[in-house]
Amino acid sequence: MRDVELADIQGNILRGYNQPLFRYAYYRVTEPADGQQFLARLVPAITTAQPWRDGKPASTLNVAFTIGGLQAMGMPLEVLSNFPFEYRQGMRERAPVLVDRGESDPGRWESPWDRTGVHFWVGISAQSAGERDARHAWVEQQRDGLAGVERVGVQDAGKLRIDGQYTPKEHFGYTDGIGNPSIDGVPGRKTAGGGKIDGKDGWLPLAPGEFLLGYGDEAGEVSPTPRPVRFFRNGTFMVFRKLEQRVAEFRRYAEEEGKRYPGGPEQFKAKLVGRWPDGTPVELSPDHPDPAIANDPSRNLDFTYGSDPSGARCPLGSHIRRANPRDANGFGGLLSNRHRIIRRGVMFGDWLPEGAGDDDASRGLIFIAFNASIERQFEFVQQQWMNFGNDFCLGNDRDPLIGNRDAGGGAGACKLTIQGDGNGHAPWITSTLPTFVATRGGDYFFMPSLSGLRFLANAEGQLDPAQFADIAR
Repeated sequence: MRDVELADIQGNILRGYNQPLFRYAYYRVTEPADGQQFLARLVPAITTAQPWRDGKPASTLNVAFTIGGLQAMGMPLEVLSNFPFEYRQGMRERAPVLVDRGESDPGRWESPWDRTGVHFWVGISAQSAGERDARHAWVEQQRDGLAGVERVGVQDAGKLRIDGQYTPKEHFGYTDGIGNPSIDGVPGRKTAGGGKIDGKDGWLPLAPGEFLLGYGDEAGEVSPTPRPVRFFRNGTFMVFRKLEQRVAEFRRYAEEEGKRYPGGPEQFKAKLVGRWPDGTPVELSPDHPDPAIANDPSRNLDFTYGSDPSGARCPLGSHIRRANPRDANGFGGLLSNRHRIIRRGVMFGDWLPEGAGDDDASRGLIFIAFNASIERQFEFVQQQWMNFGNDFCLGNDRDPLIGNRDAGGGAGACKLTIQGDGNGHAPWITSTLPTFVATRGGDYFFMPSLSGLRFLANAEGQLDPAQFADIAR
């Protein structure tokens, strides 16, 4: 495998920036020439996947487009028709596939996601609020004189501050960002447990074609790169979702149900999530957190479920076991390898202090995922693993954290099973799971390469529809 072309790939795909502050700005394009000029002004500042030689930058900048955005930018229909069907439909229309119904129904989404109005996504990360604001102000300056580009929304996000310190926690109190895949051809440490099982008690990185167009994937096939290849190669699809977390409800339920559970509230929550709050996997330490494991980036990922087929240590329906089953579904993990995603989620809203009541404030997760196939990767995980239970022999049971609780799912929508451990602890079943997470908006985006961005900016008249006439034949 030759190395991937890092200088042509946008930087937040293959590595997390790990900055404390983020801002996402959303734009609508009404004049293609203005959209192209706006992009042309931004391209020189786009952060690539090349390693940072002088330390972490003060801020980063990346961009992506919905299918409506590409059309608004002047992309010919002959090229737009080459995109996968699910991307062309968009997230709102895919709500039935994603089980976004009830409280997560698109009819209840927030602005600007309550309509199909976002064309152009700009992502900023920064080390300080001043740097974030300065970078955003610079982006806004690039719109000067371009009446055909309208800003339709802004979302701030970042690491949670708890007791005045930035932490890796998410709002439910669990260490986040563990378990992104190692990728072949990408420089950096290949963490044990982060890739695929090699069949010899070890791990191998995943093929880059699972996440980038134009490279070989785990099936030995090259991810599709329709014409014009310059535009598609080194690009990827970005899933962007705003997920509201019901923190007070989660804590109330965990405390009340946990008091009845033999292991108490903390173990009950750990069984539900699959990890203890510090990141210790329940599979490796089912009875208590273990800092020696949690603080070791190899040990806290280096495990399988092959010796725990019944879920005695880590329940079959726990969140992390459903999100990445590893070898739990048989065939040495091969079934899981084709459904991996890269996650770049960050928090929005303030931390709710422990013991505080519900303050009705908006808080949750900006879920960002990268994958070469939205349908085979993100949508499969969201539908089959998060909202169906068949692959885990759990009938209609849904994921205990993010599964949709709409009554249309039957009893399984609200049921959780914690298997017995064979050491005197009988199975525990509850049928009262409330809604902990609700979708509040989002869409599917294409994140082009640097070459693709220059092509889309149309600096050399490359979007003349006449030159694409042979693509449709």
